[in-house]
Amino acid sequence: MEPTNNPVPKHVGIILDGNRRFAKKLMLKPWKGHEWGAKKVEAVLSWCKELNVQELTLYSFSIQNFDRPKEEFNYLMKLFVDTFTRMKDDPRVKENDIRVQFIGRKHLFPEEVQQAMRDAEEATKTHKTYLLNMAMAYGGQEEILDATKKIAEEVQKGNVDTSKINKEYFEEHLYIKDQPDMVIRTGGDKRSSNFLCYQSAYSEWFYLEKTWPEFEKEDFTQCIKEYMSRDRRFGK
Repeated sequence: MEPTNNPVPKHVGIILDGNRRFAKKLMLKPWKGHEWGAKKVEAVLSWCKELNVQELTLYSFSIQNFDRPKEEFNYLMKLFVDTFTRMKDDPRVKENDIRVQFIGRKHLFPEEVQQAMRDAEEATKTHKTYLLNMAMAYGGQEEILDATKKIAEEVQKGNVDTSKINKEYFEEHLYIKDQPDMVIRTGGDKRSSNFLCYQSAYSEWFYLEKTWPEFEKEDFTQCIKEYMSRDRRFGK
């Protein structure tokens, strides 16, 4: 890419929106769109390698998504197990040195989903070149609340003095502390939907009309080019 104001983003967050609407366009059951969405994740990982994006955080399943209809929920749980199992065994994950980690209230999932997540994390824990964060049973407000509870417990136990609690200490108790340089939301809606509320305070946001399964390399590259051209002032 041409020289611009900013380097290629190190960390990109994406809100994967529009799977069901995509399926409806094809006159399929709404949740069938999640299959296309899962395949798109594999494509984006290859784009990140090509463009040297080192960390990717995907908003895959929110706290509110537990209210989906039973048939769709069960379909999604099976899709998660199949997808995470493939990740564990995918030679490309090993060859490209991709570490996979899951963030959120993972204990809310059925045990087979939790096990598939643990297996993928265990199989990739020594990988260091690229990092894939899958936000599962995730909510940004819930993340802040969980961090606050952990710190309160440490204070109650006498392990930390409140005078020592600063920004850096708080961030150590979040699910992840790395801040995304840019966040992309597909599907046409223009809101953050409780994604990385703390970490994205100074992220550059991009909203696309295309649904997630329709998201292509050209869209990803264009967002990165625009990011690199923006004047990032961080409130200064």
